[in-house]
Amino acid sequence: MSRQFTLCFSGLLLMAATFSSAFAQAQTPTSPGASLQRTPWGDPDLQGVWDRRTITPLQRPDRFAGKAFLTPAEITAYEQASAARDDGRPLDYGRAGISVHDPADLDYGKTVLPTGQTSLIVAPADGRIPPLTPAAKARLEAARTARAGRGPADSWLDRSLTERCLTWGVPQGMLPQAYNNNIQIVQTRNEVMILIEMVHDVRIIPLDGRPHLPAQIRQWHGDPRGHWEGDTLVVDSRNFSSQSNFQNASENLHLVERFTRLGHDTLLYEFTVEDDTTWTHPWTVSFPMQLGDQPVYEFACHEGNYGLLNILGAARALEREGQ
Repeated sequence: MSRQFTLCFSGLLLMAATFSSAFAQAQTPTSPGASLQRTPWGDPDLQGVWDRRTITPLQRPDRFAGKAFLTPAEITAYEQASAARDDGRPLDYGRAGISVHDPADLDYGKTVLPTGQTSLIVAPADGRIPPLTPAAKARLEAARTARAGRGPADSWLDRSLTERCLTWGVPQGMLPQAYNNNIQIVQTRNEVMILIEMVHDVRIIPLDGRPHLPAQIRQWHGDPRGHWEGDTLVVDSRNFSSQSNFQNASENLHLVERFTRLGHDTLLYEFTVEDDTTWTHPWTVSFPMQLGDQPVYEFACHEGNYGLLNILGAARALEREGQ
């Protein structure tokens, strides 16, 4: 990593820490005797089912350019405008007017984040995913050219892991979704398990200090390694598969997540991603999750994935018609 890239990364972490500190100060218990819940062996207790619903978008909308936080009046107006949509989607969802779901099936939630922040991305300062590098643009153009020669649905292998209902991926599966917005955390002394309700993804994160897998071994969720920094669980993941493709990232993606319990009902989730073959600099997401009171129900997607069957069937029908 270059010195310039390292300095940029340090600056982004400082900006993200500013967001996190402000939220933590607002949420930390202040009542006499209030203390962090801990496991029998002394680690902070992160266990439970956590709800990540929010209508705050990943990237800052143009309407809030240059504005990191909303005023109370703006929060009310934004929530009311989102509720007025008839497709069940938040105000700044990118596909207005296009609906593939019954609005009653969607469960984004009804509120923005309690911080009032205008995007889940807190660094860089504009709340947007950084520009692609020239290498990434060339890689994506080459992929488009290859697909143009054989069609986008010649086989199931041409479709993404998400579309095939195999995995939403990491950290994509940790972000707020249209539905199934729960994660469940279970801890032991030496591991942390994270069950993601969407596509029933399960992550097992070792805490025993073992090294990462050899570089040639690649995994859809990367190779996670966890450790405690004070009362924060830090998860470092690398060795991603090129099929993971988070926001156009390559197999060089490096993900650092942070989980901090701020009180009985609040878990602060943060992550920073870097890939200097994809983005011009790293970027950071930060948002709180709320403790739920319901279990996570089984989610079967791959087993009944009629959508993929229909995609391939429609492609064959278009071919027969000469399209």
